Amino acid sequence: MPLDDFSTFNSNLLTEWFSDLVSLWHETGPIEPNHFSSPKELFQWIHYQNYILWHLEDDARREDLPPEEIVSVKRSIDNHNQARNDGIERLDHYLDEKLRENGINAEAADMNSETPGSIVDRLSILSLKIFHMDEQIERKHVSKQHRAQARARKEILMEQQSDLGKAFDKLIQDLKEGKKRHKLYRQFKMYNDPNLNPSLYNQKQN
Repeated sequence: MPLDDFSTFNSNLLTEWFSDLVSLWHETGPIEPNHFSSPKELFQWIHYQNYILWHLEDDARREDLPPEEIVSVKRSIDNHNQARNDGIERLDHYLDEKLRENGINAEAADMNSETPGSIVDRLSILSLKIFHMDEQIERKHVSKQHRAQARARKEILMEQQSDLGKAFDKLIQDLKEGKKRHKLYRQFKMYNDPNLNPSLYNQKQN
């Protein structure tokens, strides 16, 4: 797949699609992708994990749930967070392979402090924040001040989304032109690894 065909690596298309998916999933339930052969499927995977995490984080803060349910929610959060990070790495790996296939090896160029996969993750989260801020704007039985505050916050989120989208587009363009160096970073989440988390391997030894 030539880099010139990376039409999905476009912030306007991406943010619009993320917003549409958030609205759709609140009506029909989220759809988990089961293939990872294209950027779009990886985008959806990251977005799916963030969608699930958003609502699990809400549940984790409920005070009416028994402790065992909170523990279950927390473990689900860990699992989905690991899957989310895996998706970010897969997307960065995909882009790394395509850059190499197209002979782009900008070893001497400056690196960006954030990878494209990480920016996609942030754009996904922003779309969730905007959707749920809209819910607060439309809430009944709340004060006018509450809705006004929600509207003001939404404006800030929209500005952040626009700024981040422009930064994403510029980074992709710079990578394609060899003006920026792409480097794949591994997360190595230690708390989920029974061989690296002391609380887990010490328990096993005891």
